[in-house]
Amino acid sequence: MTEVYITIDTEYSSGFAARARGCERAANFARSIACETPDGAVGVDYQLDVFDAHGLKAVFFVDPMPALLWGVAAIEDVVGPIVARGHDVQLHLHTEWLALAGASNPLGSKTGINIKDFTFEDQCRLIEHARALLVAAGAPAPVAFRAGNYGANDDTLRALAECNLTYDTSHCPGIAGSLCDISLSTEDRQPMHHSGVIEVPIGCIAGFSGRLRHAQVTALTAGEVLCAIRHARRQEIDSFTLVSHSFELLSRDRHRINHIVKHRFEQLCAGLARLDGVRTATYADTPPVVRDQPAAASVLPHNPLRTSRRLAEQALANALYGAR
Repeated sequence: MTEVYITIDTEYSSGFAARARGCERAANFARSIACETPDGAVGVDYQLDVFDAHGLKAVFFVDPMPALLWGVAAIEDVVGPIVARGHDVQLHLHTEWLALAGASNPLGSKTGINIKDFTFEDQCRLIEHARALLVAAGAPAPVAFRAGNYGANDDTLRALAECNLTYDTSHCPGIAGSLCDISLSTEDRQPMHHSGVIEVPIGCIAGFSGRLRHAQVTALTAGEVLCAIRHARRQEIDSFTLVSHSFELLSRDRHRINHIVKHRFEQLCAGLARLDGVRTATYADTPPVVRDQPAAASVLPHNPLRTSRRLAEQALANALYGAR
């Protein structure tokens, strides 16, 4: 059985908050979490509807740092529906919010774009503070973490271990030039013990010229992801991690539904529900395990026809809804 982890980075926009510089929490929620448009909403509640309709489980990596600006109620509004409907909430952390926090900054005047910009001790403080905010908002105590922007390093993993979090999933082999500074390579593609935690890399497929492409809803077609998961099952690979965002089904400016990506998401969920030997999993109930298998497990080989279809689809989506 191959376990598929559908992971949703669930976050308010610090960029919108910085530009608003006021009490624009409701508008930020509408654009980043609920994803409301004149044609309907495609945010967290819609995604939950689709998952539930197909009997799938998802992991929502929720960033609690906006509570520094707006209070815990802002995170309760995010966490509540996810927990109520039986899905998984784990810890996400964007340190950009520290620059907006003022007196609420747990590090005083220190700020940084990524968690890796801070010392080990300060990373521990940030993780502990963020976890406390997430639990105060109604989430079960998290066991897994993903850094905002994938911007973690080995100190982040050691800090997670110090704070008794077991899993990290910030290593993304399929993004060349990722902001992740964890000392792993593109060959490290399966769960492994590293710097005191279990690192769970984000899935990928082979692309042009031996490059890898990461498994994200906006980065691969539904067909490519489903082929990758079938390939993992045939190779007896235990798990495959897919990434999306709370706002990913919107246009670039977050004012309209991106119908191409929305259809892709729906196709993916419907296809997953039909796959034999595959099931969706969560960190709360069936966390990833470290097996005695090569870290550089086989990825779906490059297929020019699949790539051409994706490029055509992406070109149309970018023309209609803005390039990502």
